[in-house]
Amino acid sequence: MRIIDTHAHLFDEVFAGDLEEVVSRALQNDVEKVFLPNIDESTIPAMLDLCTGHPGFFYPMLGLHPTEVRADYREVLGRMEALLQAGHPFIGIGEVGLDYYWDSTYYKEQQEAFRCQVEWSLAYGLPLMIHSRSAQKELVDVLAPFRTRGVGGVFHSFGGTAEEARELLSFEGFMIGINGVLTFKKSALPEVLRQIPIERVVLETDAPYLSPVPRRGKRNESAYIRHTLVKVAEVYGLPVETVAGQTYENALKIYSGARK
Repeated sequence: MRIIDTHAHLFDEVFAGDLEEVVSRALQNDVEKVFLPNIDESTIPAMLDLCTGHPGFFYPMLGLHPTEVRADYREVLGRMEALLQAGHPFIGIGEVGLDYYWDSTYYKEQQEAFRCQVEWSLAYGLPLMIHSRSAQKELVDVLAPFRTRGVGGVFHSFGGTAEEARELLSFEGFMIGINGVLTFKKSALPEVLRQIPIERVVLETDAPYLSPVPRRGKRNESAYIRHTLVKVAEVYGLPVETVAGQTYENALKIYSGARK
């Protein structure tokens, strides 16, 4: 069985003391590849170091997380885009998007930064990894003009309604990212997931966050994706091996740069 964790931040300093053990546990749990969405300029060196040290296991993305957008976002994005030169290692543009859950100070700036990075996706042929929190309407409004231009990627950490899922799935080049939230006792996501075709689903952890039951409340890591996989299989009434295989191919369909 082969599994891809399409979204983890294993370059986070909380893994500094036992990263090799984290990698070993992931491999022991059939995790073959881990995709690393970036956060801001400061996380790029650590992320790339991981990928250099574990070729064929870690795959980096480049993007500015919406909660890191500030007044100087244009300058930051300019420096980041300069990294997208010939021979760059990035398989996607992410983690990008909109987040108005805690703070909407940079409401317009987030949308402008997101729009700019969607343009990167198209210009450089790199799929998106999209973060959206308390911003469904704004997200769709920004993406709508790109609908016919071949935009694609993953809507990371989906936890919305069936109607919101249908709205996102109308963007044909996208998958829905499912993580440990699916396993939470009061989560409504299992019922919603039943209405999403398995061909449009990828698995993720968002490590070190959102640990699945029975690890909820503890640091998450890629090995724990097995708990989410089992729950997804239960929701669809399919064998675990079938779900693992389908979601593996779904991930590579979007992030073709990780096939090598």
